[in-house]
Amino acid sequence: MSRISPGFSIVGSVLHPTDFSQGSLVAFNHALKTAMLSKAKLTLLHVSASGDAEWSDFPGVRGTLERWGVLPQGSPKSAVAELGIKASKIVANEGNPVNAVIHYLDEHPTDLIVLATSKRDGNVQWLEKSVAEPVIRKAGEMTLLIPSGCDGFVSPQDGSVNLTNMLIPVAQTPDPQPALNAAVRLVNKYQCPTGTFTIVHVGRADTMPQFDCPVVPGWTWKTELLSGEVIKSIVNAAKDFSADLVIMTTDGRNGFLDGLRGSHSERVLRYGAVPLLTVPIGSRISRYLA
Repeated sequence: MSRISPGFSIVGSVLHPTDFSQGSLVAFNHALKTAMLSKAKLTLLHVSASGDAEWSDFPGVRGTLERWGVLPQGSPKSAVAELGIKASKIVANEGNPVNAVIHYLDEHPTDLIVLATSKRDGNVQWLEKSVAEPVIRKAGEMTLLIPSGCDGFVSPQDGSVNLTNMLIPVAQTPDPQPALNAAVRLVNKYQCPTGTFTIVHVGRADTMPQFDCPVVPGWTWKTELLSGEVIKSIVNAAKDFSADLVIMTTDGRNGFLDGLRGSHSERVLRYGAVPLLTVPIGSRISRYLA
């Protein structure tokens, strides 16, 4: 086993697209917590065809930090920047939310996208057919997806992190190592003292890929071989092991949501109720994590 230094943050910028829904508010808490701990740039992006969104409609960065006890009540606006968070709020005057995100990413490369997903008729709402081609043309970005109805692992009341069980599905391709390393960096960054990394492989012992499990004090690694249909097995494993987060490497060729339509990651998100972190192979982040 190897060690990964917790001191270096690979996340320098966080993008949170928001529609001001309750689900987006849950995702906002995760985006803000990550930006705070990483001392990163945090951009909140709302898409409005009419452009009539107000600044006050956005979730409050300073108010949330005050509620969490990070800032004293009545802190000035400058207090947020003094924490190392460069926060900005943008209203994109476009009719298509995915296109708006892509246009933003074209001009502002981002290390992590934190996004709430809602379900409609069994489909993830952000993955409409009309946006498939522009998403496919976009290079991959690491994305944390919070499914509808999920509370996630960051408390809205005090900002504490409840992350003790991570599930990491692995296969021969894509390379699983970036997902394992991302898991390690997450628990170091979120300062999670104890927990379990569970690596699951749907297949046989001779099809299990090779990987390295970095040493993390207080955390244990275990490996499970599963049989049956891949997605059902992963979703059931997330429930059986009470996973707080599923982390998967993806091929990275199909855009910032990794072409989730029909892919393993999209189907895990659709049928599961656990936050999902995708790490696209070939992205800048994955090169640091390889």
